[in-house]
Amino acid sequence: MSVEILPATSERHDDAVHALAHGDGLSCLCQWWMVRPSDFAALTQQDRERMLRDDLSAPVAPGLVAYRDGEAAGWVRVGPRPAQARIARTRAILGHSHEPLDDPSVWAVTCFAIRREHRGEGLMRELLDAAVAHARAHGARVIEGYPLDPSVKKRTANDLYHGTVSVFESAGFEVVARPKPGSAIVALPAGGAAD
Repeated sequence: MSVEILPATSERHDDAVHALAHGDGLSCLCQWWMVRPSDFAALTQQDRERMLRDDLSAPVAPGLVAYRDGEAAGWVRVGPRPAQARIARTRAILGHSHEPLDDPSVWAVTCFAIRREHRGEGLMRELLDAAVAHARAHGARVIEGYPLDPSVKKRTANDLYHGTVSVFESAGFEVVARPKPGSAIVALPAGGAAD
């Protein structure tokens, strides 16, 4: 089956929503990392829909949509860390990241959504590779991720929107911290592997 991964732009809004339509993805619309925790709870679904539309209208796409045989099958959010407000308020990241939180040259891969019918086909790794290329093309110096490790602690598919440690490691990321046994902070210098 052929895979094409394209920037999530306003013309691909409906495809982005389709890719996000699994688990909590449809209700969250990948806004979890974009606002402070206290603000997220106050958002209505209409607020999240408007925020996603605004995201997709930005000059640099905030994510990528994977198409398998022409159907939107997956999504990844990738962008500068300062634009993802929750990162700077997440204790596990604050205490363990080696990079300044206000540095726009540090990008973060924070959210994956793979439609149920396309899971187990390697799409997360393909999205991660494309996210790394997207970050590099837009000036990232370092790319971070905050994946979970289901080999240490079993996780539901819904929890794995963070990505998995094994997928990040297979793409050349190094674990720089383990805030908890089942989670990690991973980093890749923008000139590093993952091609």
